[in-house]
Amino acid sequence: MNLSKLSPPKGQVKKQRRIGQGMGSGRGKYSGRGAKGAKSISGYSMMRGFEGGQMPLHRRLPKRGFTNIFREEWAVINVATLEKLEGASFDPDTLKKLGVVKKLQKGLKILGTGDIKKAVTVKAHAISESAKKKIEAAGGKVELIGE
Repeated sequence: MNLSKLSPPKGQVKKQRRIGQGMGSGRGKYSGRGAKGAKSISGYSMMRGFEGGQMPLHRRLPKRGFTNIFREEWAVINVATLEKLEGASFDPDTLKKLGVVKKLQKGLKILGTGDIKKAVTVKAHAISESAKKKIEAAGGKVELIGE
C-alpha cells in the first residue's frame, strides 16, 4: 500500500459551487445573498445573541445578585490534607512545591476539616480555631506569618 496514491472513493468529492460567476452560472448577480439588507453587504457581522430584532434572551432574563469587588481569595488547606503529606513542617512555599497549593492569592489558610495524628509545624497566614486545637493536640506547633 502506498500512502501517496490514496484517493477518496469515486463520487465522494463534489465539485465546489462557484458563485458570482455571471448570470449563466445560476448563481450570478447577487450570488445567493438576495438584493438588500445587512446580510447582502460585504463586511457584515451579526451581534452575538442577535435574534432578528427581537429582544435578545440575555436582555429578557432578570439579572440576579452581584459580584463583591472586595472579595478576598485564600489558598485553603484542611488538616486532613496535612496528615496525608510527607514531612513534619509545612509553609506556603513547601506546599506549593508539593503541588497542594497552586496560587497563594491573599495567603495560606489552614482549616479544621478532618483529623491529624502526627506532630507537624505549620506556618500560615491564617488558621481556624478548630485547626489550631487539632494541630496542638497532636503535639504540633502553629506559627502565623505576617504578625
